Amino acid sequence: MSNTDLILHPDGSVYHLNLLPDEIADTVILVGDPGRVRIISALFDTVEVRKENREFVTHTGGFGGKRISVISTGIGTDNIDIVLNELDALVSIDLKSRLPLTSPGKLTLVRIGTSGALQADIIPGTLLMTEVAGGLDGLYHFYADRQGITVPGLARAFMEFTHWDRQLADPYFVRASDRLIRLFEGMEQQSGITLSTPGFYGPQFRSLRLQPKEGHLIQKLSAFTFNQLRIQNFEMESSALYALSAMLGHEAITFCVAIANRITSRFLDDYQPAVQSLVRQVLHKLSTDEE
Repeated sequence: MSNTDLILHPDGSVYHLNLLPDEIADTVILVGDPGRVRIISALFDTVEVRKENREFVTHTGGFGGKRISVISTGIGTDNIDIVLNELDALVSIDLKSRLPLTSPGKLTLVRIGTSGALQADIIPGTLLMTEVAGGLDGLYHFYADRQGITVPGLARAFMEFTHWDRQLADPYFVRASDRLIRLFEGMEQQSGITLSTPGFYGPQFRSLRLQPKEGHLIQKLSAFTFNQLRIQNFEMESSALYALSAMLGHEAITFCVAIANRITSRFLDDYQPAVQSLVRQVLHKLSTDEE
């Protein structure tokens, strides 16, 4: 791998995350907000690594006997592209020889975030699990998918139902890790399809001075179902997380607190207690994970 494909710092750390292989755990919590890293690691029993570069902040430590890293990704699927590829490099590539390891590592990746609900009956503060992530961002299409990781038939059904504008990237849909879905059973949550968008305003049909091209589409999204799954929320990272994880052999799942309802226009001003509760539940579940 060339110096321009795999970019390393003089100390051998990966370029954006500024991390060495022994500085991350096999279990990683991903958050968008760099400030949330400190909040989560404050719940750890021990913290052994604190590093940051740009918006990428990493703390690695222990909780309940489990080694866990928490890393901030910043916002967007483009940032997830950076984080996932560099995390994979840390566990799957010999950074000195620049050759793939004979036995690549396998990461457990749990994203914790906030989102906007797309169903009128979802009350702000509700915990939403992403069973299937749908990408409106196009990132997946830049990669050669030799495994066929997308959910069969779902993109076609979605495009036909919504009369999808062919000037936009084709949507793609990827399922969460079945093992992680089982691990987090018992949490009080709703599950369904999450749509990841390439922006917060126009791509999520918000109108300030610029008008969305397809402003009526948000009502159609709430009416779409596929194999008894409905579209439950918008956010901006899960599609890339699920697609890259599946293609690289890692396991991923996303949990978001719905802080707004885009159908009823209700907003939860103080959502931090709900996020804190989610963090504690995730940490306790991860501490029991024996894989």
